[in-house]
Amino acid sequence: MGIFFGLYVLGVFFTTVLILLLASTTFHPFKRYLEKWNEMRPIPGMAGAYPIIGNALQFKTNAGDFFNQIIQGTNENRHLPLAKVWVGPVPFLVLYHAENIEVVLSNSRHIDKSYPYRFLHPWLGTGLLTSTGEKWRNRRKMLTPTFHFSILSDFLEVMNEQTDILIQKMEDHGGGEPFNCFSYVTLCALDIICETAMGKKIYAQSNADSEYVQSVYKMSDIITKRQRAPWLWPDWIYSMLEEGKEQSRRLRILHYFTASVIKERAKLMTSDCDSDSDQRPRKRQAFLDMLLKTTDQNGKNLSQEDIQEEVDTFMFEGHDTTAASINWALHLIGSHPEVQKGVQAELQEVFGSSERHVGVEDLRKLRYLECVIKESLRIFPAVPLFARSLCETCHINGFKVPEGVNAVIIPYALHRDPRYFPEPEEFRPERFLPENSKGRHPYAYIPFSAGPRNCIGQRFALMEEKVVLATILRHFEVESCQSREELRPLGELVLRPEKGIWIKLQKRTK
Repeated sequence: MGIFFGLYVLGVFFTTVLILLLASTTFHPFKRYLEKWNEMRPIPGMAGAYPIIGNALQFKTNAGDFFNQIIQGTNENRHLPLAKVWVGPVPFLVLYHAENIEVVLSNSRHIDKSYPYRFLHPWLGTGLLTSTGEKWRNRRKMLTPTFHFSILSDFLEVMNEQTDILIQKMEDHGGGEPFNCFSYVTLCALDIICETAMGKKIYAQSNADSEYVQSVYKMSDIITKRQRAPWLWPDWIYSMLEEGKEQSRRLRILHYFTASVIKERAKLMTSDCDSDSDQRPRKRQAFLDMLLKTTDQNGKNLSQEDIQEEVDTFMFEGHDTTAASINWALHLIGSHPEVQKGVQAELQEVFGSSERHVGVEDLRKLRYLECVIKESLRIFPAVPLFARSLCETCHINGFKVPEGVNAVIIPYALHRDPRYFPEPEEFRPERFLPENSKGRHPYAYIPFSAGPRNCIGQRFALMEEKVVLATILRHFEVESCQSREELRPLGELVLRPEKGIWIKLQKRTK
């Protein structure tokens, strides 16, 4: 009897300890959650939020429906000074007015990315896109020189060469039959970023079925789905699900590829140093070469892990966004014959009947094409929404917002503010002529974000867009086959049309 009583007492003791441990680990997070809930009560928000689960059950699961839900909400609530949404127990402040966005993006304290960006860490580590604090500041300072225009101009050769391949592919459709150009442009952009970031040709335009190419696309879908579903957030649950296992498989392919390229490039660089470099032909530089030479503030070279996370970041950020932007621009140009004539008149003035590639001086002269690209990015920003974590308590439009809240910035809605862009759904490249841009709020147009954490690669992206669009429009007349309503944008990591971009091409006669 004494043994059973002893076991009973021991059981009660361990149960009590377990309860106390659980209480001690959950008390403070729960207390902080209740404090935020009460602090944010005065801020208007999406109706129907429940404790702990928030508004999560109200979100549409389909990517297109979800994005339409966001846009409809911002349209209906444009008159509100701010809006809040609870995704599970995590509060989000939704911003789509230039004055409110400036408070967040212009403040060097609010540079941390929001909670959902952690789902990019398995792929990108804590590179430039996802890092925070001092690591981000040091890495940004270190990498900024690699994006100097004089260095970027060396990449023009790659952009022109890969666009030549794209034109050859498009010539198969030059007879006027409708086709979906989205994957053609995306594979071209992937070839460009691979060769410029890693110095490695992957021939994506010729081999779209490669495991690496498919894994790049698949990972974006996997991450977006997880971000929208709070029940998939805990790693220990996710790792046991089929989605988690698929992510692990794709990551092995992606990381093995970039790691092998880094080792190969480092070995090549060492052999170049050991040989007489004056006797060797000039090797085309890549971002990876610069990373291998880059040193931190203490004079130390970046580690293999440091280099890999930046290369993976370039690969992710450097092709999908640019490809989407070019595709949206093609749709808009093909829907507005008067704009297309304006671009082609400028191309004729700059290039005449010459078949030469786009050069550095040409880029500066293509001013109207630049206005077309900017207006395309206004209507269809490649990144339709992004988020920051507020690193200190602040006041936005008269409301107190506590530290730790996630601020979601929606360029798609911001760029449709009629105060700055009258008749916002109209495609008018003239909005971006210098005389028409004067006096516009600096945070009313942010396709590449803004403030200290703006996109480091925006000059690279604009250069690539000019090269690809100029070359396509020198060879073809473009006609869009879809209305704006038929496009149905999917607001994922990158803004994509649900069923691609369908166009017709007619070869131009010189």
